[in-house]
Amino acid sequence: MTIKDILVHVDPSPRCAARLDVATILARRFGAHLVGLHVRPFETTPGYAAVELRDALLKLNRQATEAAAQAAKTLFDRHMAGTQLSTEWRVTDGYVDDHIALNARYCDLTIVGQPDRNTDPSAPDETAIDRVILATGRPVLVVPYAGRFETIGTRVLVAWDASREATRAISDALPFLAAAEKVTVLAVNPRDGLRHHGDVPAADMALHLARHGVTVEAAHDVAKDIGVADVLLSRAADLGVDLIVMGAYGHARILELALGGVTRSMLEHMTAPVLMSH
Repeated sequence: MTIKDILVHVDPSPRCAARLDVATILARRFGAHLVGLHVRPFETTPGYAAVELRDALLKLNRQATEAAAQAAKTLFDRHMAGTQLSTEWRVTDGYVDDHIALNARYCDLTIVGQPDRNTDPSAPDETAIDRVILATGRPVLVVPYAGRFETIGTRVLVAWDASREATRAISDALPFLAAAEKVTVLAVNPRDGLRHHGDVPAADMALHLARHGVTVEAAHDVAKDIGVADVLLSRAADLGVDLIVMGAYGHARILELALGGVTRSMLEHMTAPVLMSH
């Protein structure tokens, strides 16, 4: 597998510039066609307000929506200027997650931003982003809202729990893993037995990746007092990781929404770009 087309969600938020930087780096690395997508939201004015204020309110709302779309396009054009990349601009109307997921099905990789509704109330929330991850059937790269990322995939941490989702994520990430200087496959609190991690946790997956030419090592941590996401983020910091690869929603999504889980914790607290697959 190689990456020939990349979709990036573009909005006028302050953090979109860093997302576009990542998209540009990856499009150049893989020689991929880069698609910028902006979604104009549906009209959200309450019915009673629309009735009372009518045309004036609707006009102001449309003007704001169009201004946001134009600002997004200007940002995209500015980042693409002089890159000599193959690019495309798309604007659609509707729900952000629906339209990202639809367009993502025709691209090898989709790039979105970590939700940051504290500083940008208009940004998609965590539930919109995880609906994209669940709906696309493609890998989704989530870029943190804090920090800048000049390298992506030089040192990679793979979260391995012997699940279908983790297996899918590793397969989707092979273009990154094959080019990485170092890949660490980490099993956290591994379970014994044929249906789980095997005799040496993460070793079988590391051997599989080595056959693909990946420079890889196997590791495992046992940490009963902190969450798996915290272990992954701690290891990522120790290793100087610039990409985390993991399966998303190994348990039912409704359980993670209600009780918390690794996927949700990573979406909330990530410190490096995370490639997720379901």
